[in-house]
Amino acid sequence: MAANEEKQQGHRAGVYKQKNKGHKHGRHRTKGEIERENKGRVSVTTLTKKQRKELKKMDRRHKANQLRRTKKDQVLTEKRRLGSRDGPPHLVAVVSLHANADAAAITKLLRSEGAGGVLQQEKCISGVSDSFGLILPRFKQRFTFLNQTTADMHSLLDVAKVADSLVFVLDSTEGWDNYGDHCLSCLFAQGLPSHALVCQGLSDVSVKKKVDFRKALSKITEIRFPDTRLFPLDSDQDATLLLRHLGSQRQRKLGFRSRRSHLLAQHVTFTPNSPVEGSGPTDLGTLCVSGYVRGRALHADRLVHISGHGDFQLSQIDAPSDPLPLNLTRQTKPGKGRDVEMQDGDEKEAPVRVLMKADPSSRESLQAEAEVDPMEGEQTWPTEQDLLEAEEARKNKRLMKVPKGTSDYQATWIVDEDEEENGETDEESSDDDDDIMDETMDGEDEENDSQEAGSQVASEDEEEEEELCSTEKGGADQRYDDNMDEEAEQEGLKRYREARSHEMFPDEVDTPLDAAARIRFQRYRGLKSFRSSPWDPMENLPLDYSRIFQFQSFERTRRRILAEAAADENGAMDGWYVTLHIIDVPFSVMDSVQSGKPLVLVSLLPHEQKMSVMHLLVHRHPSNTEPIKSKEELVFHCGFRRFRACPIFSQHTTGDKHKMERFLRPDAPTVVSVYAPITFPPAGVLLFKQRNDGAQDLVATGSLLSCDPQRVVLKRIVLSGHPFKINRRSAVVRYMFFNREDIMWFKPVELRTKWGRRGHIKEALGTHGHMKCVFDSQLRSQDTVLMNLYKRVYPRWTYDPYVPPQLPWFKKEITIEMDDLDME
Repeated sequence: MAANEEKQQGHRAGVYKQKNKGHKHGRHRTKGEIERENKGRVSVTTLTKKQRKELKKMDRRHKANQLRRTKKDQVLTEKRRLGSRDGPPHLVAVVSLHANADAAAITKLLRSEGAGGVLQQEKCISGVSDSFGLILPRFKQRFTFLNQTTADMHSLLDVAKVADSLVFVLDSTEGWDNYGDHCLSCLFAQGLPSHALVCQGLSDVSVKKKVDFRKALSKITEIRFPDTRLFPLDSDQDATLLLRHLGSQRQRKLGFRSRRSHLLAQHVTFTPNSPVEGSGPTDLGTLCVSGYVRGRALHADRLVHISGHGDFQLSQIDAPSDPLPLNLTRQTKPGKGRDVEMQDGDEKEAPVRVLMKADPSSRESLQAEAEVDPMEGEQTWPTEQDLLEAEEARKNKRLMKVPKGTSDYQATWIVDEDEEENGETDEESSDDDDDIMDETMDGEDEENDSQEAGSQVASEDEEEEEELCSTEKGGADQRYDDNMDEEAEQEGLKRYREARSHEMFPDEVDTPLDAAARIRFQRYRGLKSFRSSPWDPMENLPLDYSRIFQFQSFERTRRRILAEAAADENGAMDGWYVTLHIIDVPFSVMDSVQSGKPLVLVSLLPHEQKMSVMHLLVHRHPSNTEPIKSKEELVFHCGFRRFRACPIFSQHTTGDKHKMERFLRPDAPTVVSVYAPITFPPAGVLLFKQRNDGAQDLVATGSLLSCDPQRVVLKRIVLSGHPFKINRRSAVVRYMFFNREDIMWFKPVELRTKWGRRGHIKEALGTHGHMKCVFDSQLRSQDTVLMNLYKRVYPRWTYDPYVPPQLPWFKKEITIEMDDLDME
């Protein structure tokens, strides 16, 4: 029986049994069919690996709904928190975009009792006279309004960086003027928060024309604001609708301010430091700034940046009583049958308590530059080849006459006359080839001036006859010439000629006749391929690179710091009313506040006070038509910072090498490299150019790209030659060099032509710069032979955190127009 039972038992295949592929019938099995066929069995490879929980279709749908609901709740919580009891007041800046638009009338209407608000605090913003705090018990919200003038562009941009909403006041017929459009361009480039459009004067128009006026104004505004509603503001009811819209509209999130703690100063006091014995008086002191914390949590150990003044340290953070409380109790108005929330004003002021004090051991340092040790140079052990070359040089020592009694060591310091002349020429060689071009341009200008002088001498008699006829026009011409800056006119003409020459002959330079090309261009090198040829980014770095800081991986550090800042729950939280004690602040900051300018503070992230090489990606603004040359001083607005510096321009391309641009291109994005404090992106960037009269023109707008000192920017020069004799594959080229030694020095560099031919130098002919060149095809007689040479360039260390206040750019135009009217 046992034997029969053993025969009846079938073989059970194991998990390692070979399984042949099934027939492909053209249909795929569903997940349900696969689960039914497997019956819970799992493959060996799945068992040996880490279990990955696979969700079913309904589970995946439920998970997606949960994530969507969580994000929606977070957005609603942030929206409801702004202006409520737990959050900061809703900060609204009223900006006029037209000379005829009256922003003061808007703020007067909003603070009236008919709008439904309770005026709680006048002049609540330090430095701004037309500012007030408003509580709306009906909406359970509180607002802070300020009337910001557009005459000071720096203050306008600073307020827009911290404002929750902007109210643009338009003219009822034209919308905005030219200067208003200029302000909008700056605000859009920096990052525009939530906004609303209002206008006054429509109530005075008849009912039939009111619809036409609104349609015409909407047609003007939809160019800049395609989906924004236009609010007429002529009555208390209109003001109530505007307040409701401001409190309930969607808040636009700006990355550069939502990741940092910032506040707008509402109360500022200055306490000078006590003088130290043996030293004179100092203008430094402690600045106490009170305001509502916005964005992230504010920590006492972090540095704070005051826009336009610099970086400073905190000593402590206090928590005074809230000047705009939203304490609501249920009361019933007489004669009404419903409950209305009213403000309870019986609350007593709480004593000021200290939230936290800065720890000197863990507080961020103000050190912006690395400590430079000039004696700490790189020293490498000599290789065997270096030792052999030194031994051979010692054997081939040149004999020279020296004074009697001179030792061998002293003799090595005696320089021959030829070597001294070569050394002087090396020192005199400039790094910038633009000097030669400038000298050439100056020479041409002098020739033109001499020709004009000759023609003037020849026509003196004619001018004497014309003097009597032109006396009537002389007064008008004299008034016109008085308003013209001749030096600026000459400088503009020179820059325009250089830009036109660079556009017609990009990067072409003339080989000097009085100096050897191998000495003049000794810092340049040729590249077989600009894309793939190697270039060591750590080779021959300038001395300024020892003063900056560099990250091993900037992107990884940025992600880590931003994640830590988002998870930090220590310090003064968002919505708290605090007083910051800022130490060692100059009295000029208090002068700025007393002159009527708002004070904006931001807490810096770690490493944001240190200097490095910052790269900005910008586009040239369409309103700017003047050529902007590389290494020309510009005014930068980068995030919360503004400073002056001389940048260099380069192309925005992929690869490890980038070509330098001599001028800011109007048709392509350009990378601007400059020495500046580190700022973690995202951040908006604005570039202004300071004019001689104090006005600043908007040159370019863009965003912060990265921080990378190893980004290689190469300056290209092109030496050109003319084919003298053309054969089938070879040609004799002249005018590229003017001596035999230069030809032999640049012989390894590849040649190209404007018509696409490629070749190389075969040999030199004679001693006057003629050379035989071989190309891949026959040249044409009208072709030009070119040689590309490259060298690495760096920005200039011209960082200056002080930016002078700018004069409105329209004042000079108004003055000229008035003079024109006088002349007419």
